[in-house]
Amino acid sequence: MSQETEKKDFKIPSPWRYKRYYVFLLATIVSLVIPWISVDGNHLFLLSFDKMKLHLAFIQFDMQELYLMPFLLMLLFISIFGMTVVGGRVFCGWLCPQTIFRVVYRDLIETKLLGLRKRIANKQQEPDMSKPENKVKKVIAILIWSVLALIAGADFMWYFVPPEDFFNYLNNPAEHGVMIGFVIGVALFLIYDIVFMKENFCVYVCPYSRVQSVLYDEHTVMALYDEHRGGHIYDEEGNKGFTKQKELQKVEEHAECTTCEKCVTVCPTHIDIRKGLQLECINCLECVDACTTVMGKLGKPSLVTWSSDYEIVDRKGKTQFFRPKVLAYGAILIVITIILGLMSTTKEHMLLNINKETQAYSIAKKQDKYTVENSYTFLVQNTQREKMKYYFDVVMPEGYNGKIEVVRPLKPFNVTPDKIKKKIVILRAVGDLGKSDVQDTIIPIKIHAYALDKDGKPSQKISVFRNSTFIYPSKNQLK
Repeated sequence: MSQETEKKDFKIPSPWRYKRYYVFLLATIVSLVIPWISVDGNHLFLLSFDKMKLHLAFIQFDMQELYLMPFLLMLLFISIFGMTVVGGRVFCGWLCPQTIFRVVYRDLIETKLLGLRKRIANKQQEPDMSKPENKVKKVIAILIWSVLALIAGADFMWYFVPPEDFFNYLNNPAEHGVMIGFVIGVALFLIYDIVFMKENFCVYVCPYSRVQSVLYDEHTVMALYDEHRGGHIYDEEGNKGFTKQKELQKVEEHAECTTCEKCVTVCPTHIDIRKGLQLECINCLECVDACTTVMGKLGKPSLVTWSSDYEIVDRKGKTQFFRPKVLAYGAILIVITIILGLMSTTKEHMLLNINKETQAYSIAKKQDKYTVENSYTFLVQNTQREKMKYYFDVVMPEGYNGKIEVVRPLKPFNVTPDKIKKKIVILRAVGDLGKSDVQDTIIPIKIHAYALDKDGKPSQKISVFRNSTFIYPSKNQLK
């Protein structure tokens, strides 16, 4: 088969860049839509510092129930770490807001809309700001990005202040200066970061690049230059040896690298992928696309591919995706997800905290009979969205001849939503509950607190149990 026929038969793969754009669009839509999704006032996800609530999967949790947050954080970080073990810094190149924002500003606004940059393929060459028209375009680009940065700041705030409250608060800016200042602060940071700091944030500020080197193994997939085919552009000490293909082929006859530098000029973090693995690489695969285009015209596959050291550098065989380390991360994520699901099902629809008064008990004599009372402070919080009526019962343990009744309050009481109500509760012993002549009897009781439904009956859903104690004096003390 002739060389011309081979070129016609070779099909250039579609660029990774377009796939990244689809992922960017999906991530943007998801991040903008999630704060607006709610069912009966309960959001898909909301961490409200304003109302001290956590909304997760349309279930509302109070701050006392924030034991779920560590599991959410573990899911986040372990997912990113597991993603890194499999695909390197794929999070940085495909999902990180920093990368998405830079692509929007540099490639869409500066290049496509305003023509400030000549080509997306050349990210090394900065615009010539000596030209007056370029200065005007730069200002317009910053103004457009400022609007987008404000939207991004507002979207970030919506995960802490729901949109319906956010826009109501904007009507009274003087009373909500912290919220507005936070949004403006985020927007200003994004303007500085995306317009002026650029990819230096990824290179010098972001700690993730330092963590990734610990997580990598020989099967981790990343952008790699195939030195076996392309030739060794750099020596073992990292010094560049060749700038022209003819010079390279004098040393390595079969070297295929054309030294066109397309993979270098397209790199947003300004590295040369042919030098080997570098912390600055964000796995955006722009270099893969560049080399694919150049080598594709020659009827050859790209010299830069998304593969592993095991397959490209060491040439030991195919990359193993389902290896023990990856399976371990998957198992941990499944276990944490199950635990989080089980714990979220234990959501209590009212909160009750019981504190016993410092005085152990009070004794009163009526008609030659002694009555014993214990006092408590109940803190009741209504976690529902409407006013509710609450009351209590006392559940006695087995083995006692008598009971404990509620003396105060005598009737159910109202608690407004999201409010904590303090109630002084007095319990009275009915019957002789003492078991010792010389020592007080500590009786383990269970308080059943519940809401009343519309028919005045105890609610099956809004019901909690709390353990407490009732102290009954010794028989000598009664005498």
